[in-house]
Amino acid sequence: MTLLSNRPAWRLAMAAMLALMATPLAAQSEASAGLRQAAQDMLKLFRPSVTGSYMAGQQALKDLRTDEAARYFSDAAQADWDNPILVERAFVALATDGQIGKAASTARRMLELDPANELAELVVASEALKERRYDSAVRQLSQISQDSFSGITAGILRAWAMVGDNRGDDAQALMEELGANGLDEFLVFHRALMAEAAGDTELALELAARAFEAEPYVARMAEVYARMLANSGRFDEAKDVLDAFESEGLTHPIIEIVRESVEAGRRPGVFAANVQIGAAEMFHGIGVALSRDGSSDLALVFLRLGVYLDPGADVISLALGQLLDIAGQHQAANQIYDAIPANSAMKPMAVVRVAQNLDATGDRAEALRRLNNIVATRPDDLDAVSVLGDLLRYDEDYLAAAEAYTKALEITGGESPADWRFYYVRGIAYERAKEWPRAEADFLKALELNPDQPQVLNYLGYSWIDQDMHLVRALEMIEKAVAAQPQDGYIIDSLGWAFYKLDRMEEAVETLERAVMLLPNDPEINDHLGDAYWKVGRKLEARFQWNIARSVDETGNVAERVGPKLAEGLAPAAETQ
Repeated sequence: MTLLSNRPAWRLAMAAMLALMATPLAAQSEASAGLRQAAQDMLKLFRPSVTGSYMAGQQALKDLRTDEAARYFSDAAQADWDNPILVERAFVALATDGQIGKAASTARRMLELDPANELAELVVASEALKERRYDSAVRQLSQISQDSFSGITAGILRAWAMVGDNRGDDAQALMEELGANGLDEFLVFHRALMAEAAGDTELALELAARAFEAEPYVARMAEVYARMLANSGRFDEAKDVLDAFESEGLTHPIIEIVRESVEAGRRPGVFAANVQIGAAEMFHGIGVALSRDGSSDLALVFLRLGVYLDPGADVISLALGQLLDIAGQHQAANQIYDAIPANSAMKPMAVVRVAQNLDATGDRAEALRRLNNIVATRPDDLDAVSVLGDLLRYDEDYLAAAEAYTKALEITGGESPADWRFYYVRGIAYERAKEWPRAEADFLKALELNPDQPQVLNYLGYSWIDQDMHLVRALEMIEKAVAAQPQDGYIIDSLGWAFYKLDRMEEAVETLERAVMLLPNDPEINDHLGDAYWKVGRKLEARFQWNIARSVDETGNVAERVGPKLAEGLAPAAETQ
C-alpha cells in the first residue's frame, strides 16, 4: 500500500485550485521567479562564498537534500541578511528540512523584506497555531487574498485557528465562503473535522457522510466517518463504513485500529482531538496532492508543517518518508521511518520501507533477509509479503516470488478489484519462470478483475504476439492499452510488434519508430525496429538499429540475438516469424 495513493477528488480539487490560482511555491515559485532571475543577475555581485552557497543550495533543494540546502542557504542569507532572494531561499529550505522554528524566524525577516510573501505568512501563522496563539494566527492569515492557492490554504488554516479561538460558527462561514469557488467537495472533510472539534456532532456527521460518499475508498475518509458514527454509539453503521472500504480489497492500519474498537463496542475517540491535529491533516492532504502534481519542494514544506503541528501523526511521517524515497533520499527517509515509535500502528509499514530502501541502496541480500524475518513473524502482513514478492522478482527468483504473491492472495481472498495487481505480478513471475499456462491464467484473472488495466492488456497481448497466439485479439488488447497510455513507449512497441507479426509492415515501421523516439535506449525496441526495417528493404538502417540495440543492452540477451543478424541479416525463416 502506498501513502501517496490515488485520490480522485483530491486530484481534481488540486487541479481546480492550481487552475484558479497561480500561487504559492508554484506561483510563489513563479512570483519568486522574478526574484530568482534577478538572483542569477546578481550572483556576480555576491562574494564567491555566497555565490557558491547559493548555487550549492539550489542543487541540494532540487535533489531534496534538505539538510544541505538548509545549511547552504542559511549561510548565504546570514552573509547578506538584507537580500530577499537569499532569505526567501533560506526559510523555504529550513522548512523542507523540518526546522520550522528557524524557518519561522527567517520567514519573519522575509516578511519585513517582502510583505506579500504568502508562504512566509503560512509558516509564521503555523508557528502561532502551534503555540495556541489563535488570534495572532487569524490576523496573520487574514492578510492573504483568498483567490490564490496560498489563499485557500491560508483560509483553511485560519478557520482552524477560529475553532481554537471558540469561533466555530465563524470557521464554518469562512469555509463556505472558500467553497463558493467550486471547491466545496475538497473542503467538506475539514468542515466535518471542524464541526466535531467545535462540539457540533450533528453537523459533523452530516458533513462526514458527504465526504465519505465522495471518496469511500480513501482510508482517512472512512476512518473519520466510522469514528464519528461509533462515537455516537452507531456501531453497526460504523462497521458498514469499514466494510465498504475493505470490500474493494483495501487495507490500512488505521482502519484496522478503528475496526477493533467498533467490533468491541468501544468508542474510538475523535480524530482531531485538538486544533493542531486538524490543521496538520490539512497540510497532509494538500501535501500529498502536491507531491503527485510534481511540486516536491512545496509538498515537503506542507508535510513538514503537518508533522510540526502533530508530531504523533505517523501517517504524515510515512508520507514524508515516501516523498524523500521518490527523490532517492533513502537515508533521510530511513531516519524518519526509524523514528516512528515501536508501538505505532504504522511501525510495521515503516520497517518494510526501510527494507525497500536497503534494496534501493544496493543491499538486496539484507533487504530480503529482513523481509523474510518480517513475514515469518507477521505472516498476514500484506505489505511485507507484497514487497518481498517484488524484491524476489527483481532478484529473478521467480518461483519464490510467485509463492509470495500466492500468500498475498490468500491474505486478501483474491476476488476484490484491487487484487488484479497480485495476479498480474504473479503472472509476470510465472512467465519469466517459463510456466506460461499458469502465467496466462493469472493475466486473464487480472483482466477479469480490472478489464481496462493497460499494463495487463499490454503484457498479455505482447506475450501472445511473441508466441504467435491469438494475434487479432492481442492486437485489439494492445490498441486498447495504447488508447489508455498513448505515451508509453513499451506499449507502443507492443503495438508495432503486433503489426510486424501480422505482416502490416508499413504500420509496424511507423509505430516502432514512434516507440524508439519515446525510449531511444531500449535494446528490445531498437531490435524490433531493425527487424521491421529489414523486412521493408531498409537494410542499412536495420543494421544501424541492431548496432544500437547491442550497444545499449546491459544484460547481453539482445546483443546475443542481434549478433547473427548483424553478420548475415535477418534469416528468411526469421522474416516470416
